[in-house]
Amino acid sequence: MLMPHPATLRRLVEEYEALKSYEGEQSDPQATRRAQDLAYTLCVSTGTRDVRQALEAARRQIAAAQATATAELCGHGMGTSGDVGSHGPGGSGYAALHEQ
Repeated sequence: MLMPHPATLRRLVEEYEALKSYEGEQSDPQATRRAQDLAYTLCVSTGTRDVRQALEAARRQIAAAQATATAELCGHGMGTSGDVGSHGPGGSGYAALHEQ
């Protein structure tokens, strides 16, 4: 399964939650439609069919990507520099961020 970039997921989650909060305060058909579009995009991006599940999956993926990035910054890479998808020096870490 293709995985969206964690920054993209973060943006989708933040925008969705902001719109849902706004909807609670005011009745705005445009905001409602945008929230529905975001819910659909989150479901497709996370391979789920329910926006609550999509939000949970997105948060898990964001947290996992952040943990991987933190480990790399702290020098706790999870492989050797010659490994495909390596986290060591010269490795991009791309594979780990996009695996499931």
